[in-house]
Amino acid sequence: MRTGLISQADLGETGREWHQAAFEDIRTRLTDPGFPCVFSRNAFRKQLVKFVFVEDGEEEGIRHLGAGLREYVELSREWDGALDTAYPLVVAFAPDAVDAHSVEDYHAFGWKILQGLHRIDPAPWPEGVDRDPHSASWSMCFNGMPLFINMSNPAHQVRRSRNLGRHFVLVVNPRERFDVFAGDTPSGRKVRSNIRNRIARYDGTPHSLQLGSYGAGALEWTQYGLIEDNVERADKCPFAFRES
Repeated sequence: MRTGLISQADLGETGREWHQAAFEDIRTRLTDPGFPCVFSRNAFRKQLVKFVFVEDGEEEGIRHLGAGLREYVELSREWDGALDTAYPLVVAFAPDAVDAHSVEDYHAFGWKILQGLHRIDPAPWPEGVDRDPHSASWSMCFNGMPLFINMSNPAHQVRRSRNLGRHFVLVVNPRERFDVFAGDTPSGRKVRSNIRNRIARYDGTPHSLQLGSYGAGALEWTQYGLIEDNVERADKCPFAFRES
């Protein structure tokens, strides 16, 4: 199994049919002018996206993903603050890795993967990031870096913007990039408003009630996997901090 990150420009060298299928699905979405996330579209157009392809959702697959994610975090530590050096990470899972038929099934699989990554996390949880996902200051962390993770899956029929094709996909970005470009500032609020208006047009329904802003009281974990209905969530986060 190939380890490490794969750059967007090098995808032709992977030699796996399902890798190409996943990439084509993602390409179709991110080259659509109506796709809501202007940052993702910009990164794809400039071939900035990094990829990790995961063959299974068990221990081997999690360790493979962990190796790629460590490499991604180290790359992201060198970020100079410019939009054109902000590399998003797309993690695509093989169809056989996921036994899911509903949005809820896919989300349960995604949280299983995040819990597995936490179990093999090589670095301490960062200071200042709460360990309880029901706190507004919690964010998923790995290798010492807070991350924002978007769970996209083919079961989404309402939240079309969270459907990147036939595969379960995690879209990963360092938390700080959202704070820089779309944080709780006048310019950040304007960016978020624009994207959420685009989401409403693309999905054909108002944006999810789970979408919020880090540092302004919103819970991060509810934004990782969005439910289809526009209702408040009453469930608990499946993630549990592992005491060392």
